[in-house]
Amino acid sequence: MRAEAVSLVEQIKQSVGLLRRHLDVESSTRRLAELNAKSEEQNFWDDPENAQKLMRERTDLEERLGSVERLERELEDAVTLIELGEMEGDESAENEGIALLKGVNAEAERKQVEALLAGEADGNDTFIEVHSGAGGTESCDWARMLLRMYTRWAERHKYKVELIEETPGDEAGIKSATILVKGHNAHGWAKTESGVHRLVRISPFDSNARRHTSFASAWVYPVIDDKIDIQINESDCRIDTYRSSGAGGQHVNTTDSAIRITHIPSGIVVACQMERSQHKNRATAWNMLRARLYEQELERREAEANKVNATKSEIGWGHQIRSYVLQPYQMVKDLRTGVVSGVPADVLDGDLDAFMEAALAQRVHGGGPESVEDVE
Repeated sequence: MRAEAVSLVEQIKQSVGLLRRHLDVESSTRRLAELNAKSEEQNFWDDPENAQKLMRERTDLEERLGSVERLERELEDAVTLIELGEMEGDESAENEGIALLKGVNAEAERKQVEALLAGEADGNDTFIEVHSGAGGTESCDWARMLLRMYTRWAERHKYKVELIEETPGDEAGIKSATILVKGHNAHGWAKTESGVHRLVRISPFDSNARRHTSFASAWVYPVIDDKIDIQINESDCRIDTYRSSGAGGQHVNTTDSAIRITHIPSGIVVACQMERSQHKNRATAWNMLRARLYEQELERREAEANKVNATKSEIGWGHQIRSYVLQPYQMVKDLRTGVVSGVPADVLDGDLDAFMEAALAQRVHGGGPESVEDVE
């Protein structure tokens, strides 16, 4: 085989080997057989909560084991195609096989990063909260673009997205918004996006067409399930009801159904206004508060481990994790990992996987550049 093909095969075999060891295929296969047997028991659904938990575990194991088998099968098919091409002197078949190897290698690398999602809440659904920062109307418009970016990212991954709360800007865009992203490993992938995001562009709100810099922040925290116990003293909270805002007509409630909960000891504020039922909004707001307090505890632990301050910083210059430059050139640059994209339109349309994978690998394995110079 060509040197390029040999190198790709070795890379794929190494990645698959790491996946097999991380998954512990033998014990995982035994556990899957146990879960399959349990699911066929007559009284399995007598305890729906436990049954659903076991079914989620079964689905996860099936997907992980299936992905390893699929990678091995696709590797074998690609190698067979290349060898047949060599035997018959068919260069196009060889090229097709190499192209298949490249695709298998990319998928193997992605699955290898995905295997790192072993945190307590990585497999859970996630809240993504966006806030405008320094920059006035410009910043509100940038916050709206950021919200759309994460919505498109979720849709690319076939995740379900629900809008929980949205506060419109005075002239354009949004001051803040929260979405709920539902899907396997939604939080594990999105958690590295927490931080300040900087945009540089020709302002559509400036009649002189000058270049402006805007800031917005994204904060990501997991939906807390029953396996994670978060205790909240209701006497520590202030609960306010208010009338939902919206675009008018049927979107504006005529009753005070929106809920805002302020956790006084931590200063955390959550709000939900998207349901017409105050009861449903209240339940969602409590879930959001539990999730925020859990994420705060994770940040505290990480801060102690790293001896750095992991609290949220000012939404402005000097605190950004990523810069998006649209003028006078096109570039998106992550200031933690150094990952760069020359196609900001794709990134703003939800193409975030390269940034997330690099940040996740850096968080788990360490390493990466000591410092990354920002773009002008």
